[in-house]
Amino acid sequence: MSNKERVLLIGVGLIGGSVALAIKKEHNAIIIGYDVKLDNCQLAKKLQIIDDYTENLQEEALNADLIILACPVEKAEAFLEVLANLPLKRDVIISDVGSTKGRILEKAERSFNKEVAFIGGHPMAGSHKAGPGSARAHLFENAFYILTPSRNVKTEKIEKLKNWLRGTKANFITMDSSEHDLVTAVVSHFPHIVAASLVRQVENHASKNEHVNFLAAGGFRDITRIASSSPEMWRDIVRHNQSMLLSLLDEWMIEMNDVRHLIRDGDSDLIHDYFFGAKKYRDSLPVRAKGAIAAFYDLYVDILDRPGVISDITTILFQENISITNIRIIEAREDVYGVLRISFQTEQDLEKARKSLQDRGYDTYISM
Repeated sequence: MSNKERVLLIGVGLIGGSVALAIKKEHNAIIIGYDVKLDNCQLAKKLQIIDDYTENLQEEALNADLIILACPVEKAEAFLEVLANLPLKRDVIISDVGSTKGRILEKAERSFNKEVAFIGGHPMAGSHKAGPGSARAHLFENAFYILTPSRNVKTEKIEKLKNWLRGTKANFITMDSSEHDLVTAVVSHFPHIVAASLVRQVENHASKNEHVNFLAAGGFRDITRIASSSPEMWRDIVRHNQSMLLSLLDEWMIEMNDVRHLIRDGDSDLIHDYFFGAKKYRDSLPVRAKGAIAAFYDLYVDILDRPGVISDITTILFQENISITNIRIIEAREDVYGVLRISFQTEQDLEKARKSLQDRGYDTYISM
């Protein structure tokens, strides 16, 4: 058997694949994939994201120096049960990439003895695409990567995991699971619920008025983009972070009741101050920093209604070897018309595209 260290990657999708690529950048380790979707493993091997894959999870786990659970949180819990019944290596490190940490930390602490180090992980970056074909080694660069070690995990184990993951070029933060679940509920989980509820409200009105869908195609669609995330993933997140989300919902209902009174009373100064306060805080947030919700690297291009204009733009980007993740004509917005929105994987691609198009006479702008 090779003397190289071995990594078992359970879940070979966007996040798992990106972690694997980041590890490959810095370590001469053998990465073995396991996924309930065999196609993911086959594609990942073809793309050289993993070295090989296995259909025998238990056998491969026995040889692993690092095990990464890159799967939905409820499936990760089930895999922990499987791993807990195996004679794993004494110095193995197990981590995950889930968006909630409380329940899985409790599960790990019940399941493993002190020799097995479970360190919860949450890379707070992602993409609006899925699958190993979208994996990128730089996906987590400059993003926050939160680590939540279980009790009795020694500092050197945490540092060893950071070393495994140093190719991500992420900013590591260590906190306990309850603090993690509170922070992520506030800045990520709860906003997704609000976005989904806004979409549902518009859907109710769309069934009664045919103009709603058309007008929602612009700005409304933009501000609710996070509602397009995986329903399965958000089902699990809500179930795992239930208490935090219920508390935030109670706070939100108080806030909305205050807003209702504000609107009912119609005090011009108070209404202005409410929106001014929101704008002031929002504008103070870091502009392009990677936070809890995946950033959108969008470039807006003013276009004239003439044949071939979209083909011309995509040809320019192709010639400059700039990859795009999405392109859409914005048909209706309150402030502009004839706008093409182009989405990119990275800020670097966005800036390169912006310069290339501006050099060729196109008016472009980035929405802040």
